[in-house]
Amino acid sequence: MLDKKIDFVAIISVKNANPNGDPLNGNRPREDIRGYGEISDVALKRKIRNRLMDIGESVFVQSDERNTDGYDSLSTRAASTIKKYESRDDYANQACEKWIDVRSFGQVFAFKKRKIDGVEIKEVSVGVRGPVTIHPAFSVEPIAIEDIQITKSVNSEPSDKGKSSDTMGMKHRVNFGLYVTKGSINCQLAEKTGFSKEDADKIHDALKTLFENDASAARPEGSVNLEKLYWFEHGSKLGDYPTLKVHESIQVSRKEDIQEANSIDDYEINVVPLEGLEPDVYSLR
Repeated sequence: MLDKKIDFVAIISVKNANPNGDPLNGNRPREDIRGYGEISDVALKRKIRNRLMDIGESVFVQSDERNTDGYDSLSTRAASTIKKYESRDDYANQACEKWIDVRSFGQVFAFKKRKIDGVEIKEVSVGVRGPVTIHPAFSVEPIAIEDIQITKSVNSEPSDKGKSSDTMGMKHRVNFGLYVTKGSINCQLAEKTGFSKEDADKIHDALKTLFENDASAARPEGSVNLEKLYWFEHGSKLGDYPTLKVHESIQVSRKEDIQEANSIDDYEINVVPLEGLEPDVYSLR
């Protein structure tokens, strides 16, 4: 059982990479209206789920490329696993017991009655509120996005006119950005989903290895890194301080003598002391 509230702050560096493309904007790196870079909370939770799968945990929301059980949809996975239940609470309890991401982040089970590949999908409408919440990661400063034109060396389809138009393309990358995300684990909701201290430790480890096995053409190995993780374990279920005060105790700013930041070393990270609440600190460097 989790009997102590947990807050955390993670600092992520991005160098010559696209940490989270926006499909509505040509897959350019996400940024808000002020020009600050963003990594969505959905993307961060996807990476946490992948790390949990790496250590053998059962995960409900699996991506197609990381599918381990052969089910091609959430409804089929749910119906094939939870075949009998007496109530909505029983359904939720079975789901939480089976899948670590459900008892961590929560899940909405909303499926219509139908039959797919011999599996009968019953009508289901069950919501689970999870104890683990994560903010989107925002850059400390506005980011500079570089757009690069690329040319493929071969046509995708045969052509008698030399190189076709599909050989031309674009890549987008952030030259350098330092991003900060924040999160919390609520003890009261943990009691309802069965989220345990052992589960919290697994989330902690997943955050420390957030970008392991995550390389791609847009994110070459070593270009996106979890630089620091501040893990605050309070002394009680309600916590010693409000979450906002804990999150704001980690202050990141560019050093005054640095004109243009190119690494985390160009930033000042100040930890405001909170009496009786010392963070466990993980540092990559």
